[in-house]
Amino acid sequence: MAGNAADLSAANSKWRVLFASLIGTTIEFFDFYIYATAAVLVFPALFFPAGDPASSTLQSLATFALAFLARPIGSAVFGHFGDRIGRKATLVAALLTMGLSTVAIGLLPTHAQWGVAAPALLALCRFGQGLGLGGEWGGAVLLATENAPPGKRAWYGMFPQLGAPLGFFLATGTFLLLTEAMDDAAFFGWGWRLPFLGSAVLVFLGLWVRLSINETPAFRRVLERQERVRVPMLDVLLRHPRALLVGTVSALATFVLFYLMTVFALSWGTSQLGYTREQFLWMQMAGVVCFGLTIPLAARYADRVGRRRMMVLATLAIIAFGLLFAPLFVAGSGAGVLLFLALGLGIMGLTYGPLGTILAELFPAEVRYSGASLAFNLSGIFGASLAPYVATWLAGRYGLASVGGYLVVAAALTLLALLSVPDPAHD
Repeated sequence: MAGNAADLSAANSKWRVLFASLIGTTIEFFDFYIYATAAVLVFPALFFPAGDPASSTLQSLATFALAFLARPIGSAVFGHFGDRIGRKATLVAALLTMGLSTVAIGLLPTHAQWGVAAPALLALCRFGQGLGLGGEWGGAVLLATENAPPGKRAWYGMFPQLGAPLGFFLATGTFLLLTEAMDDAAFFGWGWRLPFLGSAVLVFLGLWVRLSINETPAFRRVLERQERVRVPMLDVLLRHPRALLVGTVSALATFVLFYLMTVFALSWGTSQLGYTREQFLWMQMAGVVCFGLTIPLAARYADRVGRRRMMVLATLAIIAFGLLFAPLFVAGSGAGVLLFLALGLGIMGLTYGPLGTILAELFPAEVRYSGASLAFNLSGIFGASLAPYVATWLAGRYGLASVGGYLVVAAALTLLALLSVPDPAHD
């Protein structure tokens, strides 16, 4: 899977490759998370006015879930071209799709201005975000892992994974700065639009970096050996269904955990536990630091003992955390909630660090873009897209302990999937 150093041109230096994989996913996740934050704090009031605030929040979270339905379509479309014409051009197109959709959200009229057309347009833009991210993640992981030297595949593969905490940190920090700098009237009037419009600057930076790199050695070998398949996604479905199923379920607990710790926790903390928007976002920022720190730790360990073994250990930690979910979250003090966020997001880094490398290793190079992307994004549908909605419903009906049970069930399924396949060779 990894190429020799001689395969790389001068333009494809180690740091250029790693930065290109990191900057793209950072931008993509920044765009994705500013929507997630706005879906809780802004959109229920501006795009889904109703007499019941809880109903508006659920409608807003439904549009949040829409992007996860679009992501498998994005993985099919961009994966097809990524496996047919190359990783580089496809990554550029995915970044443009995501970026344009995000900027468009910042220009949308509200429900008060355009009525029902406003949430419809919001849903359309959210769908575009999902399409872009569906093609972005897989290509970024392959850009890193297909350039990795022996023994460092998980280490290289964690660089695009770092885009998740960095993007979240930037998105949350931006909203915090805005809420500190303006009153609620200005924030809800126009301030919320600034993160969406400002993402254009980051997109231009990402495009500049990605246009300066060359194709990966693994894909060049596919071209040289004439191993390209006509319809990569169909080949994945017909010839690699077991790998697709295992990959999808292996990522399930990762997605459920993250969106419980971010979207659901923010919604519950500000609506039920009495924290202000600013207080809870600051605590989440501290938790995301733990997320970012544990990703490289997990990658280092995974290269030494195996990617699957690292994921199994992380999944066991998720099960233990699920059992403690309710007592930690309602500990009754800011320190208790901070500990809850730090533990949950720290464990998230342990499972997320080696995830990209594991999914890429499940598929051969000629269909790797399509296969890894589809597994990742199908897991997003069954994990991330439903998590905030299901957790909100469960907590309202049965209490927070049921949300922890939901996480335990997801982690148990992931554990079974991980144990069903041999550990990939940790070269």
